[in-house]
Amino acid sequence: MIVRPEDAPGDLVEHADVVVIGTGAGGAVVATELAEAGARVTLIEEGEFHTARDFTGRPLEQTRLLYRDRGMTGTFGNTFIPVPLGRSVGGTTTINSGTCFRTPDDILRRWEREFGIPTLADAGLAPEFERVEQAIHVAPVPEELLGPSAKIFRRGVEALGFHGAAIPRNAAGCRGTGVCVFGCPRDAKQSMNVSYIPRALRAGARLHVRSRADRVLIEDGRAIGVAAERLRASGRSRNERLWVLADRVVVSAGALLTPVLLARSGAARRGGPLGRHLHIHPATRVLALFDEPVRAWEGVPQSYHVSDFGHEGIMLEGISVPPSLQAVTLPGFGFAHKQRMAAYERMASFGAMVSDTSEGRVFATGARPLVWYWLNRDDVNRLQRAISIVARTFFAAGARELYPGVRQCPVVGSAQEAEALASRSLRAADLELMAFHPMGTARMGTDPNRCAVAPSGELFGVRGLYVADASLFPTSTRVNPQLTIMAFATRIAAGIAGTLATRAPAAG
Repeated sequence: MIVRPEDAPGDLVEHADVVVIGTGAGGAVVATELAEAGARVTLIEEGEFHTARDFTGRPLEQTRLLYRDRGMTGTFGNTFIPVPLGRSVGGTTTINSGTCFRTPDDILRRWEREFGIPTLADAGLAPEFERVEQAIHVAPVPEELLGPSAKIFRRGVEALGFHGAAIPRNAAGCRGTGVCVFGCPRDAKQSMNVSYIPRALRAGARLHVRSRADRVLIEDGRAIGVAAERLRASGRSRNERLWVLADRVVVSAGALLTPVLLARSGAARRGGPLGRHLHIHPATRVLALFDEPVRAWEGVPQSYHVSDFGHEGIMLEGISVPPSLQAVTLPGFGFAHKQRMAAYERMASFGAMVSDTSEGRVFATGARPLVWYWLNRDDVNRLQRAISIVARTFFAAGARELYPGVRQCPVVGSAQEAEALASRSLRAADLELMAFHPMGTARMGTDPNRCAVAPSGELFGVRGLYVADASLFPTSTRVNPQLTIMAFATRIAAGIAGTLATRAPAAG
């Protein structure tokens, strides 16, 4: 059921009940739920289907294999922020850390109150969360797999009276190889290429890999299918086309690519909300040098978190960066840099992200999205505070010196200096940033003047065209969004299944 262009060369036309664009957290769930409900489902994926055999753990090699544009997708505005995206079956779930939090109830309650999305808070979304958690084996990281950085950071957390806990992850049989973001070499992480997509295929779904959807076919205000370009293994066009004609179309290309595809298809209303209200969870990290060996590459890299500052929009989560990538950001030149890298075994790191009040916008400009994002003063201040908290925690754990990712202050030597980081006069461009969770560019709600998608997941103005990915979220989720994407996709799939069930008798 996996179709590569060379398996059936030339132009190809197929028919289905539902065609799904994208195989990440949203598309994989919708396709699986509908295929298991008896619908004829076709998935279209731009990348290849890679398995554990392909996941060598070598950073540069895997970045070329699994990441879109080799991980260099990013924003422009008052600073460049990389936003790495996956490009393979499983999407970004193949290259994320496996962190699976439920969206906090106060966020879900806000979505109900301000955007009219029903039955979310007070356990309203619990059945969908539970269904997904069971399917992908979500459980806290066991003590023996907590990464060394996490254990050292926990020492500082306890010294300062904060509260931390193991992170819930979608892993079964994890051995702590530490290369989650380069594809799990044991298939322990239950990314979509390991969990949902095989289920969809067993239920009869067809999967076209190396096929890049370039437009949704719309006729008389209704989606009737998808047109795609078939690609070589190199990513170049084969000059061959794929058309999948279907009663329902589901776009799950992610918050940066979904609005571009919809705009290219003529589904974006001029001046409407599509492509606006982008949130990305701006993130940073602090690296700490200790006298003791750390060996941060062992265990689960993102295994521990501190949520004491969630009410401020700050989330602290573990992180580990391999030496070949860490070397780029480690301060110093020449011999000084060489000495620091030689001490890499004694370094620990921890990350922080903020629930951004800043908003961005995605523009459709050819094959790649143009992403504009302006980090506002409040979010800069939050990031500074987050860096300061992480730095103070590392000093409480016994760090000798810190590298906080602040350009005017590349090395910090004391807890007092760490505390002062929160009050320095800094701009967005003074911070070394990344972001991992684009969301919100086709937000869901009842008001078509404010939102692009109805609570059913159907795009306003185009019947039979649905969105199921993080672009649906009205605001930042505060936590890693994978589980929420999957819960929403589960609910949207149930609604689509209902429309297909009621359509068949009427057609007869």
